[in-house]
Amino acid sequence: MKIVVGISGGSGSIYAVSLLKGLKELNIETHLAVSTMGEHVTKHECGIELDELRSMATYYHDNKDFFSPIASGSFKVDGMVVVPCSMKTLSGIANGYSDSLITRACDVTIKEQRKLILVPRETPLSAIHLENMLKLSKMGVTIFPPSPGYYNHPETIEDIVLHMTGRIMDMLGIENSLVKRWNGV
Repeated sequence: MKIVVGISGGSGSIYAVSLLKGLKELNIETHLAVSTMGEHVTKHECGIELDELRSMATYYHDNKDFFSPIASGSFKVDGMVVVPCSMKTLSGIANGYSDSLITRACDVTIKEQRKLILVPRETPLSAIHLENMLKLSKMGVTIFPPSPGYYNHPETIEDIVLHMTGRIMDMLGIENSLVKRWNGV
């Protein structure tokens, strides 16, 4: 498999780090692009510099490089995740405004009818946010707010993050053991 991972400037970089580590453990090829704010937020929230993020991915692509393979529909991938997805990035995707490699790769993913998962991290949501999410959902994009369930009795933040990471992998069709599956009461 080949998965594109975009990290934009919303809070929640911990999910991106977890996803990259999980995909690497499964030997899944990853193509990473990080926005400037995504880089800053990841450093602030996780203490992780861009070089360390880059080492978690198979390939790294500069967010300003429109000559990157992930900017073209002819470069076949199995799916893309933007985690976290800022409202600016979500709006750009919803309105076809490809001003970065992340938004261009999303545009390509949509036009090629490939799996696109956006993990927005914003609260509360305005009518503008909701309209953009609905517009994308109607196009087949998966809107995946990181809203954890507590039926699995998480004891740590890591438990919550791993559960969400596993659910993202589920949406990509990737078998994983990160999710404690619901078996009823």
